[in-house]
Amino acid sequence: MTSSNNATHVVVRRKYGSIAAKSGGCCGPQSSCCGGGRAGQVARGLGYSDAELATLPEEANLGLSCGNPTALAGLQPGETVLDLGSGAGLDVFLAAQRVGPTGKAIGVDMTPEMLAKARRNAETFRERTGLANVEFLEGQIEAIPLPDGSVDVVLSNCVLNLSPDQAQVWKEIARVLRPGGRVSISDMVLLRPLPKAVRQDVEALVGCIAGAALKSDLECMMRDAGLVELSLVPKEGAVEAMLPGDDPMADHLSGLMPAGSRPADFIASLILSARKPV
Repeated sequence: MTSSNNATHVVVRRKYGSIAAKSGGCCGPQSSCCGGGRAGQVARGLGYSDAELATLPEEANLGLSCGNPTALAGLQPGETVLDLGSGAGLDVFLAAQRVGPTGKAIGVDMTPEMLAKARRNAETFRERTGLANVEFLEGQIEAIPLPDGSVDVVLSNCVLNLSPDQAQVWKEIARVLRPGGRVSISDMVLLRPLPKAVRQDVEALVGCIAGAALKSDLECMMRDAGLVELSLVPKEGAVEAMLPGDDPMADHLSGLMPAGSRPADFIASLILSARKPV
């Protein structure tokens, strides 16, 4: 791990630790990672249903999503699911309900404050649902703390863009998947290169913008990791849901972008699907 990568981890860990402590998003209380008003409104705008949200502990949804990967993963009872950058546990708890008592949902996060919140939420989740099939592990997504071939499905929600070594993350995803295992990831992806001012902006980094990879580069990373059946599908309206005009991050970005341009001209939320060969 280079000093530059370590510096990025420190910035991200510090910011998300602060979010966990405040129970709010990157841009302040009840704002989402990439902007977007109250956490519940952002989640609904990204495809989470009221019925899904009602099953969660109150502090599981911090508004840090850019899609709903769990809904598209086709989870089956008995499967083992891994969520990378699991935060307070939103997608872990939804996945745990889908795989049931014979399955397992595991979250990995590198931020101690997020892990503490997730583990508290797990107790509430167990009391509400009777399910004790969740686990939260501390670790970096560039070095997933699980054995080779140990999970059926890898999820992640607006997290891979925060990694300083996304190619390594994809190699780790392929490593921990069982043969035939699959990927369902929501992430921010560049449609064209960002202006230099945005790429170098710390708030844009922790706001899920500056670290996003170009779509073409992302496809290469996935293929180089050995994954097949790649699909990269835009989530329509996601950027607008996360960055409405009155959001602080939207205002911040507008000052860094060329006149007349909008974030959606450069970046999109994509659902990334793939499979490990049998």
